[in-house]
Amino acid sequence: MKRTSTRLADGREILYYDADDGAARAVPDTRPLDASATSSEVRRDPLLGDAVVIASHRQGRTYHPPADACPLCPSSEGRASEVPAPDYDVVVFENRFPSLAGDTGRCEVICFTPDHRTSFAELDEERAALVLAAWTDRTAELSARAGVRQVYCFENRGAEIGVTLAHPHGQIYAFPFITPRTTRMLATVAAHRARTGGNLFEEVLAAERAEPAEATRVVLEGEHWTAFVPYAARWPYEVHLYPHRRTPDLTTLDDAARAEFPGLYLELLRRFDRLFGTAAPTPYISAWHQAPVSGEGRADFALHLELFTVRRTADKLKYLAGTESGMEAYMNDVRPEDAAARLREVASR
Repeated sequence: MKRTSTRLADGREILYYDADDGAARAVPDTRPLDASATSSEVRRDPLLGDAVVIASHRQGRTYHPPADACPLCPSSEGRASEVPAPDYDVVVFENRFPSLAGDTGRCEVICFTPDHRTSFAELDEERAALVLAAWTDRTAELSARAGVRQVYCFENRGAEIGVTLAHPHGQIYAFPFITPRTTRMLATVAAHRARTGGNLFEEVLAAERAEPAEATRVVLEGEHWTAFVPYAARWPYEVHLYPHRRTPDLTTLDDAARAEFPGLYLELLRRFDRLFGTAAPTPYISAWHQAPVSGEGRADFALHLELFTVRRTADKLKYLAGTESGMEAYMNDVRPEDAAARLREVASR
């Protein structure tokens, strides 16, 4: 992998990740951009203790541009974009409208391909492996930055999720705090360790893999990874993907798991696209859960990916309404065992 780092016209960093060591990507950004300015602040909810980011400057961010004005496509003659080079494999750059910046962290955009019309599921294994390498590189570099507590790599896909740019891309957040969901996981895992001496992540994975065939929630299993629908799934179709060897984050993933991941993950995404038998791609969120960069909880944490869709049938969405949004009490319309069975049914032949 070749990594090329350069700057955009307003000073933001952009990094190209290429499979070809001979790729030349250091193309200057000639746009007349002013230096970027942000106004993010982190506030604490006094009752829950959760961190909330206030980022009012994001009201003016780019919103559903036409395909021929996509800011994530490579630049071409007469049309300059966020990516100055005329082509790329994978590219990462600082978000022009970040939720987190400066003392409050950092937000990056990662583009998986220059092809506006495709999706992650349509990538080949070599390109998916390059994305994994870029996620790993960014996790390592951002984790080393002063003030960063947790790095989060994720992809939102589909207008139903709230995506405003249709180009295949994800985001990488470097948080100056440990996120509320991870905080709750750490507390539960620590309590389990104190009570039993065991690791809860390992026990959950082992229990799912040990279920008898007639009751299994396992969707896909390789030599180094297992994908399963969780016992208490919150979403109609939700899958958790765990490496068999517990590790805190992407930087410590072993070579065998790293090599097997692209094929398994692409198959999982393709199954999501076949779930409902429609031509429209399935909207989803794909989220890497990584340990905090330091602290006692890091040693017991387990890297894993959570993938879920807000669609519950071909023409119905799962809305987070009164109970979920108001009280964080989830009500699932699909039995997890049935969701797992459906995800096995749509396997590649």
